Amino acid sequence: MYTKQNLKEHLRAMGLKPEDAVMMHSSMKAIGEVEGGADTVLDALMEYFEPGLLMLPTHTWAQMNPEYNVFDPATEPACVGILPNLFMKRPGVVRSLHPTHSIAAYGPGAAEYVAGEENCTSPCPKGGCWERLRGIGAKILLVGVTHARNTYIHAVEECLDVPERLAEKPSYFTVIMPDGTGKEVIQYRHYNVKEPHVSEHFVKLHDGYLETGAAVSVRFGDAKCLLCDCDAIYRVTERVLAHEINCFLDRDEIPPQWWRA
Repeated sequence: MYTKQNLKEHLRAMGLKPEDAVMMHSSMKAIGEVEGGADTVLDALMEYFEPGLLMLPTHTWAQMNPEYNVFDPATEPACVGILPNLFMKRPGVVRSLHPTHSIAAYGPGAAEYVAGEENCTSPCPKGGCWERLRGIGAKILLVGVTHARNTYIHAVEECLDVPERLAEKPSYFTVIMPDGTGKEVIQYRHYNVKEPHVSEHFVKLHDGYLETGAAVSVRFGDAKCLLCDCDAIYRVTERVLAHEINCFLDRDEIPPQWWRA
């Protein structure tokens, strides 16, 4: 059984520094038995990254639809697991106002980082929280999950204007603002006519990210993890997509020479 100190030591062993900016996608089950459970995991993360910026996705894309279209960040549960749902309710944690792809953040400057997400018109647009991870030198920690859960790659695709990723027609949502008023927003959601889950294909670059050093294999508790550098993930993806912009969907395998070139 792991203790809080054990988990902090695992973070340190990865080469992560307390002042780093880290986005974590997670499977609590994969971490294994922890003394105190999920709360201890969050205690370890928040204490370790207190001077930095700790972020977890608090997505709601699974439940938001034309009939269920009011997003209240104070009460709407995330569809991505136990850790995000507990994290976003903790003191000092702020949640962005994006109706489908919100994040929760903790640390100095967290509120400033997530501000304005209600104005995004797509899930991971240029200038949004996900795309700006690269600009702040952030790391992505995939704990017990694969690149199929790496939302940042959606942001890379949006930046590179990969076709057939967004719906042609907008969806309409109401975001409950901090003062209690409702703000009407427009969102062009993720959509591909042939493949409803594009992110499942991001694993095709698993080997490429490892070989180029954009990602490294690490451990957190029992979980096999990938620690990714956002800038390097962007550059490798850009290099590959320059050969064939829709290769994630159009190819069963991506030629290794594309990420080596």
